Amino acid sequence: MARKLPKVDVVVVGVGWGGGIIASELTKQGLNVVGLERGKERKTEDYFMVHDELRYALRYEMMQDLSKETITFRSKTNVRALPMRSYGSFLLGTGLGGSGVHWNGQTFRFLPYDFEIRSKTIERYGEKKIPDGMTIQDWGITYDELEPYFDRFEQMAGIAGEENPLGGKRSKPYPVPPMKTTPALRMFGEATKKLKLNPFMMPSANLSEAYTNPDGVSRAACQYCGFCERFGCEYGAKADPVVTVIPIAKKSGKFEIRTHSHVRRILHSGNKATGVMYTDVTTGEEIEQPADIVVLTSYVFNNSRLLLLSKLGRPYDPNTGKGVIGKNYAYQVIRGGAVGFFDDREFNVFAGAGALGMSIDDFNGDNFDHSDLNFIHGANIAISQTGQRPIANNKVPAGTPSWGKEFKAASIKYYTRVLSVGAQGASMPFRHHFLDLDPTYKDVFGDPLIRITYDFEEQDRQLAQYCADKCGEIIKAMGATDKIEINRKLGPYDITPYQSTHNTGGVIMGASTETSAVNHYLQMWDAENVFVVGASAFAHNSGYNPTGTMGALSYRAAEGILKYSKSGGGLLV
Repeated sequence: MARKLPKVDVVVVGVGWGGGIIASELTKQGLNVVGLERGKERKTEDYFMVHDELRYALRYEMMQDLSKETITFRSKTNVRALPMRSYGSFLLGTGLGGSGVHWNGQTFRFLPYDFEIRSKTIERYGEKKIPDGMTIQDWGITYDELEPYFDRFEQMAGIAGEENPLGGKRSKPYPVPPMKTTPALRMFGEATKKLKLNPFMMPSANLSEAYTNPDGVSRAACQYCGFCERFGCEYGAKADPVVTVIPIAKKSGKFEIRTHSHVRRILHSGNKATGVMYTDVTTGEEIEQPADIVVLTSYVFNNSRLLLLSKLGRPYDPNTGKGVIGKNYAYQVIRGGAVGFFDDREFNVFAGAGALGMSIDDFNGDNFDHSDLNFIHGANIAISQTGQRPIANNKVPAGTPSWGKEFKAASIKYYTRVLSVGAQGASMPFRHHFLDLDPTYKDVFGDPLIRITYDFEEQDRQLAQYCADKCGEIIKAMGATDKIEINRKLGPYDITPYQSTHNTGGVIMGASTETSAVNHYLQMWDAENVFVVGASAFAHNSGYNPTGTMGALSYRAAEGILKYSKSGGGLLV
């Protein structure tokens, strides 16, 4: 029998960006919050002098132990799903700060089109533009309504950037100027302008200069060391929850963090939760934490899984299209891009930062005419200089032998003479893309794993080919030699090579109880005191990194939780 603890105002499940923002905002208003984090404690000092590519980038020290819990995957419902036993397509972070510690810091705002995608697509092209089985829907909130919360996240994190000429309107400039424009980025900017496109510096959570945010948190400027993705930042220059929102919550005296606490069930009665049950992984003890409000802020898969395990909300059925928990799983179309080799120029590609880059949005969202195209949406096209670490980066021209004297010579020559222009494509949901509980495989506690059913569609292949060609035009305009490689082909989705950790959906937001799990405050329709925060709320995935939009929705959810607490209950919408 689980040991029962005294009730608290709010229990937060997962202490990353979402959990940190929620805890910070609620404790400022006097609420007592307990944060349950299944991983270990983290602090900036953990990363002093640990630029170890093998340890972190290739052996995944900051990631979830897949021998204890993983996901299962299948491409279609008529095949058996198998467990992911080694990392590939995406990386599942764990520990205090979550994936917000080992991210690159690329902090975009989704486009106005994204939040009203179904309405705007039909308005411009008619309903026939949406293919059979595609389940896009409006999000129940507009860009203009969400804009103040984008600004709050950017001010807190100290986002460095400049206005996107094709993005949504901003109420304020970015709080910090953009990062340095390197020679490679300058070439991209000049080339895209010659092509009559609209380049802008990538919005970055890596500080371009020292900054003190509205909460009084001061951080140093980025050193361009090139160790961002898969690494913590020893300078604190990269915004992460451990150096921004979590200290504010802890300083209040009203936030208790319990690490090594694996939440396994939401306890509920009727249409309200009563708390959560978790296992202390250091002792094996089961513990019940009662709370007036339960907030799920874990990763996409865990939010859906915990609701399904707890039998809270209506599970999605792909056969009928009914139900909402597990619906509209989406990912990202990363394959389209171009690589250019420069025999007459060298670049200091070993230096960089996770969000040091330049982008165009001319082929993103509905910024271009899709009338004669067999896809909707598009991709952010960018050049990034994230730091080419030596083990994982060894690009040579096609046709070079994969070993021996010739390979070594080409490897040395082109290490500083190769640049890539990539497309980060939007991912549209389909009726047969979803999350549910695996009937066969279980975790270390005996609970079913989450199962992903997903594959690339013709929509994705058409989008990837179109954007790859645009990338090729840009790399040619940058002056690459005839050794240009354009990756136009998109085969079936393969979970083994890394692509991006941009998984979305499963507990999606919207205006209807029939088609969404949460409202625009991320409050569950079916359990009024449960809020589900994260990219699990995305009804589709845009052509961007998701963190900026997830952060804005987290601030919006915090406001809703405070309204709920002060009003004494009830649905907010």
